[in-house]
Amino acid sequence: MQRYESLPAQFYLQDLAAITGRVCELRVNPHQAEADRAARSWFNQCSVYDDRKKSKFLNYGKFDLFAALSFPDADCRHLETCIMFFFWAFSTDDLSDEGDLQSKPDAVQAGHDISVSVYTNPDGPRPQYPYAAMFYDLLTRFRGTSTIGAYNRFIRAFDAWSNSQVTQSRNRSQDRIPSVDEFILMRRATIGGALVEAMIEYSLDLDLPDIVFENPIIKAMSDATTDLMTWPNDLCSFNKEQSDGDYQNLVFCIMHERDVGLQEAIDILTDMLNQRVNDYIKLKSELPSFGADVNAELERYLYALENFVQGTVLWYYLSPRYFRGVDVTNRENLVVPLFEKGAF
Repeated sequence: MQRYESLPAQFYLQDLAAITGRVCELRVNPHQAEADRAARSWFNQCSVYDDRKKSKFLNYGKFDLFAALSFPDADCRHLETCIMFFFWAFSTDDLSDEGDLQSKPDAVQAGHDISVSVYTNPDGPRPQYPYAAMFYDLLTRFRGTSTIGAYNRFIRAFDAWSNSQVTQSRNRSQDRIPSVDEFILMRRATIGGALVEAMIEYSLDLDLPDIVFENPIIKAMSDATTDLMTWPNDLCSFNKEQSDGDYQNLVFCIMHERDVGLQEAIDILTDMLNQRVNDYIKLKSELPSFGADVNAELERYLYALENFVQGTVLWYYLSPRYFRGVDVTNRENLVVPLFEKGAF
């Protein structure tokens, strides 16, 4: 990866939220503070981090803001679970992204196997392994109000997401940069798009039949909204990841496959994002009818999914995880100074 050790001192980003905002509306949940207090109380008992690292994780993450922007219509109890979901997902993701298991696929696999036992043996005791224990608590709350279909979709999504963490860790251990097409498919799993979709169902107690999610138009729309979340993430997190020496990023894949520099790769991916918004608009115009009752639930679901996309893209800018020390007040042609190696 020596060719990527010398990058330009800065790069430019267009306003990604304005691009996704062509189809996705931004709204905010009023229960943010109350739900966050309860979720933090739970997280404090999970013993995932020492006090210093926990403070950094929570303060840099701004996960309460993320949930408030992404689940604007959830009631307080459901929003609390959504914040817990972010605590669990991001701490687990960081374990393989930048923690002790970053390049240890066998250890990531072992953690996956422990978590799988949570749902294959639902009557078993709460695991001692803290990441699996958080997952146990999350599933307990999820089962409390969700439909069987939403719960099963969450489990399938977890399995795909967790397995993708193993694959990504193996790529890191081998210093392997996948092709653009391969990476896009893998990132749809590592970003947890299907997990998010199931959480949206849970957050509003939606009741959608399996036939909806089996429809090819809905599947294509799901891929599109996942890309609308994922590609801005790779653009916004690139700086942090290059600082960490982590090359599992779509920007690096484009640079490698097309033999272009950093700014050109960023511009290519931004153009891809614009086109993906167009794809989503076209797909939405082709939605089939599932009957009046299902159509009404589907309309709520898609609106909530669009809210989630927009809240997520804005959170990328507002979280110090990605733009520490960078003024993001004006996001149009944002100048981003390159972080030094090991800055995080």
